[in-house]
Amino acid sequence: MDRRHFSRLSVLGATGAWLGDPSRPGHSSRPSDAREWFAPPRQALAVDGRRLGERMRTLATFGANADGGIDRLAFSDANIEALDWIAGLLGNAGFTTKTDVAGNLIARKAGSEAGRRAIMFGSHIDSVPGGGNYDGQVGSMGAVEVAATLADAGHTTRHPLEVAFFTNEEGGKTGSRALAGEVEAFELDLETASGYTIGVGLRRLGGDPDRLMEARREAGSLAGFLELHVEQGAVLDQDDVDIGIVEGIVGIMRWNVTVEGRTNHAGTTPMDRRADAMVGAAQFVSAVHRIASTMPGRQVATVGRLVAEPGVPNVIPGRVRMTLEIRDLSMDSIARVYEAIAAESDRLAAASGMVYTFDRFYVSGAAPTDLRIRDMIEEAASGLRLSASRMPSGAGHDAQSIALLCPVGMIFVPSVDGISHAPNERTELSDIENGSNVLLQTLLLLDARGLS
Repeated sequence: MDRRHFSRLSVLGATGAWLGDPSRPGHSSRPSDAREWFAPPRQALAVDGRRLGERMRTLATFGANADGGIDRLAFSDANIEALDWIAGLLGNAGFTTKTDVAGNLIARKAGSEAGRRAIMFGSHIDSVPGGGNYDGQVGSMGAVEVAATLADAGHTTRHPLEVAFFTNEEGGKTGSRALAGEVEAFELDLETASGYTIGVGLRRLGGDPDRLMEARREAGSLAGFLELHVEQGAVLDQDDVDIGIVEGIVGIMRWNVTVEGRTNHAGTTPMDRRADAMVGAAQFVSAVHRIASTMPGRQVATVGRLVAEPGVPNVIPGRVRMTLEIRDLSMDSIARVYEAIAAESDRLAAASGMVYTFDRFYVSGAAPTDLRIRDMIEEAASGLRLSASRMPSGAGHDAQSIALLCPVGMIFVPSVDGISHAPNERTELSDIENGSNVLLQTLLLLDARGLS
């Protein structure tokens, strides 16, 4: 029996956040009635792992493909049908659901104390093409299970609760960025993997791109935000750690890069008289890898797409279009890496006579998580007898958009072998249950204590 399995079995005997938590304001440690001396102890709230697993399996049917993964692309029919199903689950848990103008499904439930700001939690359910059944899905169904667990227990939180399922996370975090007022008008015309532009896609979800600014929330309007997610890396799995406490989410910048050479006949043009844009692109890709690998820091840089024109065997490519993406926890570091790459492209251009141009099309700011929420996540994990480790997130998440509005916290659970964005992506149900319980207990701690 491995340590994570053992810790899962010990959860039932662990001390969690109790409905009668003595740390809550107004709680007295003395019984108000003599009969309470003889009453059995109240059981800690815990999610229903069997129900959670069943709902995970049901969600996986929306957009299922022949490879065992999903094609639940943002704005697709499968995306819409899954959101409708989730809205029904949350309605049964006593939440009022609506789709905002950015296509986000938001479920809300009132708290017991008037005037308190809402605590938001949730994730996304859209996938990459040929994706797996855990990225986004774990956090989303974990949030639904937390909502259902509170409803089953008849427990009303002091703060209002909002469960959010964000639009088009995989295609640029459109929904969460809209809440922060960060979506730019040109993005609405961008075509997504589903074949729909973002503008058309928002209408398919029930949103309204013409009123997108109405989705914007004011900074400070939420009490906090929590997101459960699979790690998408191998650190927790290889180190045999149950819970990752995310310290910060990387910033991301992306550019379209064009190399302009000269189109010519592949058979009649001597090698020393060519301006082969594909050669220029290859030199650029090599330079990106070398610069990101040798500069000090933890930055990563990727050329993820490359298209040669005209793209036929007997013609020297005269133009190559590609993408450049740079990620780091520091936006200043991203800028330094970009400047080094741009300088190298100038050197390549001077030597070859080709032209390199950069058009930035995406920025997602780096976002540290809130230290107080990190401590609450660690306390929740410890109370459930789960091991935990603090770590950065190398992937972007909706939480980094919401960090512009309120303090945020992120909980990671292990990804088997670190595989993600693929049909064989997997997280054990016991780890999903662990993460959902940590989400639940952290939510209760945040509700009881606040962040003042």
